[in-house]
Amino acid sequence: MRHKILAILLAMFFLVAILGCGGYYMVKDPASGNVYYTTKIKDEKGGAIKFADEKTKTKVTLQNSEVKEIPKKEFKSALEAKEASESKEAPEAKEVKE
Repeated sequence: MRHKILAILLAMFFLVAILGCGGYYMVKDPASGNVYYTTKIKDEKGGAIKFADEKTKTKVTLQNSEVKEIPKKEFKSALEAKEASESKEAPEAKEVKE
């Protein structure tokens, strides 16, 4: 029992240490497989995290998540890839000749 509590406290310490530093993060929701990108993560009660997804500009709260600090270059390229895919999905309307 002591080892389990110690392991949980140690894991929480490292999570707080990682999230406390400023940086760029990739957050994965293991349940849905969705991947989010953010620069700020806030710890909530019960182990949940709250953040604003930079791709969709929405606020997200996850109970279970995988958080990985990533380099700025990877963060920027992920956001640019999303913008490029959006421009391909919405092609310009073509004029129909009669």
